[in-house]
Amino acid sequence: MFCLHYSYIYLDLHLIISLLADTGMFCLRRCPRSSLLKLLSKSRSISSSCIDPNLGLTTDEIEYRDAALNFAKTELAPNMQTWDLTEEFPVETIKRSAELGFGGLFVSPDYGGLSLPRHDGSVIFEALSQGCVTTASYITIHNMVNAMIDTFGTEAQREKYCPDLSSMEKLASYCLTEPGSGSDAAALVTSARKEGSKYIVNGSKAFISGAGATDLLVVMTRTGGKGPKGVSALIIDTDTPGISYGQKEKKIGWNNQPTCVVNFDDVEVPCDNLLGSEGQGFNLAMHGLNGGRINIASCSLGAAQQCLEDVLHYTNDRKAFNQPLNANQHVQFKLAEMATELTTARLMVRQAAKSLDAKEPNAVALCAMCKLYATERLFKVCDDALQLHGGYGYLKSYPVQQFWRDSRVHRILEGTSEVMHMLVARDLLKHL
Repeated sequence: MFCLHYSYIYLDLHLIISLLADTGMFCLRRCPRSSLLKLLSKSRSISSSCIDPNLGLTTDEIEYRDAALNFAKTELAPNMQTWDLTEEFPVETIKRSAELGFGGLFVSPDYGGLSLPRHDGSVIFEALSQGCVTTASYITIHNMVNAMIDTFGTEAQREKYCPDLSSMEKLASYCLTEPGSGSDAAALVTSARKEGSKYIVNGSKAFISGAGATDLLVVMTRTGGKGPKGVSALIIDTDTPGISYGQKEKKIGWNNQPTCVVNFDDVEVPCDNLLGSEGQGFNLAMHGLNGGRINIASCSLGAAQQCLEDVLHYTNDRKAFNQPLNANQHVQFKLAEMATELTTARLMVRQAAKSLDAKEPNAVALCAMCKLYATERLFKVCDDALQLHGGYGYLKSYPVQQFWRDSRVHRILEGTSEVMHMLVARDLLKHL
């Protein structure tokens, strides 16, 4: 029995569109962009507020955010707590997000994508995370893989893989981390030995999101000598013989997303599945991670936004000492601090996204900076929201604790906070 928080009771045009899509009468993914924006117009969740995520957005960007928020409130939020307890990977729900184009946000329309800038993607992922951080985070990973193939793949690879990934007929996982190499990604040892027209892959990858439930892997392997120049990327279908999976990890959060070790035992991969050129894999990985850092920071924004919205209502309704909690000046100041951190982080994330879109020379540092600030400070916002809920915040019937648990890992994945410090410092010092 779950307590359905009142902020999750949300009914709108998305339900009608979903019904039409289910009957085959309508497919948003194939709609012209102007039609998509018109059909998804609706009332705003927050207006005239200093934490309104729509502030500074264009009309088009607001419409994309509304579409994502509709999906979050109708498809994700009502199921978030159940999925967490049952550890269910909601594959069918994830695939329904493709009806809105969310399987190929950064991919060319020729292959079923929307070809959006990173900034718009950030807005969408933030909104999705208000419904379920874990599910939204997986969707970011799927999009990262799809975008890597679209950006660096051959025409044949793009034609073969991107349409199915964009429609989410197939789901993808990204394989970089190994049991013995996390932050030091260039030290990976999974090998790909070339034999004629194929590679023979041996090794293991760790902490792989979606592992065991996805159809496609982009795997960083060692085809050459030590260091980053010996790394190459391979596209591997998960039904290839020799692939096996370890036990599903038991985690603090991200419970409705399977995470486990992926083992490769003499896995034969056609040379045609080499993504980019030999020795380019590390650069491809870092390119993907720059966007990934914006995406994960955006998911932290969504978690903090929802926690702050919930705690604003809670402190207004909850009475203590014959007055609402928010009549207490300490509570007011805490809410003001939380709102300031949220808005500051959002400005940083969106600026980094614009910098990456523009291919500015400082984009890598700005991506690291926004990921560092957003994931650290916004986890504190979630923590403060839990604290203001008092004992109720510690109950699983209240969603604030799940946002708190699910956003904690954001300080670790896609580059730890410590590595983000290193990247920012490196950018500062190289200009001396």
